[in-house]
Amino acid sequence: SLTSLHGAKAWVSSTSHPNYSAASRAIERVYGQKPDFTREGGSIPITSQFEDCTQMNVLLLPVGACDDMAHSQNEKYNRSNLVNAIKILGVYLHELGDIKGPKPSLCRCDPLTEEELMVPGAFLRGFKCKCEI
Repeated sequence: SLTSLHGAKAWVSSTSHPNYSAASRAIERVYGQKPDFTREGGSIPITSQFEDCTQMNVLLLPVGACDDMAHSQNEKYNRSNLVNAIKILGVYLHELGDIKGPKPSLCRCDPLTEEELMVPGAFLRGFKCKCEI
């Protein structure tokens, strides 16, 4: 017999979302080549919970090396990866700002009510403003 002692809902997300396009451009700009979407991290329990609670797209942006031996007793992290991670984050945030289409900061709708604010992901549901929710 098999007894499960730990488990969580698996997570998978669409790489065609603008969030992933921005991250892809950031990685390409820093490393000089397109990223390989490997679908790692799908078993990190909080990831699917973030997506479910906020109703927004979630992106895991790994910046470690394949030989880091994650979670082992000899886990390592290269300093150059840390420096590049900072660069990627900066470029990624810049790329998010370049996404075309309605943005909450440009929305001229009436402010959200207290009830609307209580809905998870009320204002930023997939880069849409209140007009499009």
